[in-house]
Formats: sequence, structure tokens, C-alpha cells
Amino acid sequence: IIVGAVTRLTESGLSITEWKPVTGVIPPLSDAAWKEEFDKYRETPEFKLLNSKMTVDEFKSIFYMEWGHRILGRTIGLVFLVPYTYFLVKRRLPGPIAAKLGGLGLLLGFQGALGWYMVKSGLDQQIVETGSVPRVSQYRLAAHLGAAFLFFMGTLRLGLSTKKDLQWANIGLVNGMGDPFVTVLQDPRIKRFKFAGAALLALSFVTAISGAFVAGLDAGLIYNEFPFMGDGLMPPKNEMFSPKYSRRADETDMWWRNMLENPVTAQFDHRLLATTTYFGTALLYGVSRAPSLRTLLPPLTKHLVGASFAMVNIQAALGIATLLYLVPVHLAATHQAGSVLLLTTVLALLTSLRRPSSIATAVRLANKRAMTFLH
Repeated sequence: IIVGAVTRLTESGLSITEWKPVTGVIPPLSDAAWKEEFDKYRETPEFKLLNSKMTVDEFKSIFYMEWGHRILGRTIGLVFLVPYTYFLVKRRLPGPIAAKLGGLGLLLGFQGALGWYMVKSGLDQQIVETGSVPRVSQYRLAAHLGAAFLFFMGTLRLGLSTKKDLQWANIGLVNGMGDPFVTVLQDPRIKRFKFAGAALLALSFVTAISGAFVAGLDAGLIYNEFPFMGDGLMPPKNEMFSPKYSRRADETDMWWRNMLENPVTAQFDHRLLATTTYFGTALLYGVSRAPSLRTLLPPLTKHLVGASFAMVNIQAALGIATLLYLVPVHLAATHQAGSVLLLTTVLALLTSLRRPSSIATAVRLANKRAMTFLH
């Protein structure tokens, strides 16, 4: 995810014009091969409109950035697929886990295919004909990033859940609690807290995806100030809802096209969602400190609420700094890393309030009876 951010920020993503899953692993190894690859790039809208004076040596730097991103993606696929296939063939995976891992594998493959689908949008020669900015579709960029986030969150959730079930089955503590943990989860106050955590996770995810639209539209390069956007907290209405983005005569699509295609509106939406995420996390942290909940929440859950609040502060600071300093690569990439870490802490928080599986509970009871019998 982070290497992908750097690839986009350094404008390297359109340097490789073909999708060769197998032979593309080997980069050009001779001057003739480099010339051939560079000649392909010279036919792209990006070269014709932005980089017409680029040399082969300059091209190599952006090529290796995109090549490294693709190699890393393939490596992730192999690291996932090889052990999954091995354990599946050996029948070492329980049915539910095998099914979940299979679904995650399909999502990973889909995410990779979305990557090439995204790149193709930036190679369309219509960009040259219309004189548009050579860049990938913000819709496809958001889908590509969203799939990556979902895969990461899915693997993290499955890993944490499996680990906790194993601890529970072995009569260990889960989230710092023993048998009372299940009773605590039935408390209406904990159920409401868990629902709020799920809502915060969804909000954090939507905020991260809105950031993809900001990136895809280069919306971070306008209104480089905070908290104001010009003379107020929001830009003028005619800038946010411009008729020029509408494609229908009756302009019924104007509102949603501005939200997803107008850089001004995209940045405002991201600010609004980020601010809501910040105060939502702060509110959840404040609620967790209330005496009535503080005595109920598992120890790990309380730590994770604090970690989420700390992370949302760091992420807000990174976002503001990225905007004020005109989106430098190091700050923008760190900001994207911050979104991953925030999703991690909130997801771990939510998972800490997950009820142990029925199988883990049954094994725990059986182990307890066996220990009682032995003693």
C-alpha cells in the first residue's frame, strides 16, 4: 500500500505500458531492451504531454519504481497462495478458515487485476486528443486502494480472531480476561460501545477512500491552507457545485459528479470526513474513560481505544502538514501509512470485543472438564 502511494506520488505508475505477469518479472537488461521499453513509454499521453524531454536514464528511475511495486504485489500473491495451497491439500485447514482464506485469495487477485485496469485508464490516447491531464481514473484508483485495504483488514481480522480462539480454547486469557469475558460482552453498554466501534471503522474506511479521490484528482494542490478554504471554512458554492462537471442536459448528475470529479469538492469532502473521524474517535475515547464503562471494558480494549485516539491525532497532523506543504512525497506517503495504522487500531479494537467461536468455547469446556477429572 505504501509503495503504491510512492509510485503514484512520483508519477511512476504509467511507465510500464504492458501487463506481463510472468515475463514482466525481469526488467530490461540491455541498452536495446531499455530503448524498446522507452519507445513504448514515448507513445503514452504522459510522455507526450508532460515528459517529452525525458531521457532514457530519467525513464529508468520511474520504471524501476513501478516495476518494484508490481514485483512486491506478485510476491504478496505467492506468499499467500503457496502456504494456502499446501495446507489446503494437506487438509490442515478447518472448513470455515479455508473458505475465508479462499475468499481473501480471490480478493487479492481481483485487487491485482484492478491495478492494471487502473493503469490502462491513464494510457488512453483520448487524453491527448482532449488535452486532459495524463493520470489514471480516480474511480479506478479508489477501487484499487479500497480492495487493498479490504484485503489487509480481512487478513488482520482473521489472524486476530484465530489467535484469540486458540487462546480461549486453551483456557487462557482473552484480552486480559477469563470466563467473565463472555458475560461482559452481553452487557448492553458493551454492545453499544461495540456498535460505535464498528461505525468508527466504517467511517475511517470511507475517509481513506475519499483520500484516493483527492489523490486521483490532484486535489491536494489547491487550497493549501487549514482550516479555511479561501474566505471561509468551505469554498464558494459555485466552485463546489459547478455545472461544467454535469453530463446531462437537466444537470441531475451535477451534485454527485462534483463530489467525485471536482477537485475542490473532493478536498472539502475529505476534510469533512476526516474531521468527523477525528471527533468520532475522540468521543469513543472519552466514553471509554467514563467510570461505568471503564470497569467493564477488557484491559486490551482500553489500550486499543487509547492507541486509536493517539493514531487519529498523528494522522490529522500528517494530513494538515501534507496539505500545507503542497503534498511532498515523504509526507503524503506517511499520511497514507497513517490511514493503514488507524484502520489497524480501530479494527483491532473492534476484534477485541468479538465473542469467541462456538468451537473454541466447546473445546475450552472440554479442557476444563479434563483438568477437573485429572485433579
